[in-house]
Amino acid sequence: MRLPEEFRERAKRYASAVIRFYARLPRARKEVEVLGHQLMRSGTSVAAQTREASRARSDAEFCSKIDGALQEADESQLWIELLREDCGIDDAGVQQLHQETNELIAILVTMANKTRRNL
Repeated sequence: MRLPEEFRERAKRYASAVIRFYARLPRARKEVEVLGHQLMRSGTSVAAQTREASRARSDAEFCSKIDGALQEADESQLWIELLREDCGIDDAGVQQLHQETNELIAILVTMANKTRRNL
């Protein structure tokens, strides 16, 4: 399966948004620093896994890489929720990041399911 270039770019923009969000976090509080770092790691990994999926040599490998991106996106969603709910980080930037994460998860689930049906 071929990954659309527009989705690769969207995943890259998501990683950039995560980096910018992390840079703006008030990291004086240890819990915010830790959760922000975890978000940056998993959020940028979504783009890396997506890029790897675009180079897959088979549908099975593609599905495996898309599953990896999905796991990282789901993990990113957890860190965002914890930052919002437990650390009080709830501005427009985090709301947009939360929405984009939801949309990426939905797209990745659709890609994985469609690929599995074709296997």
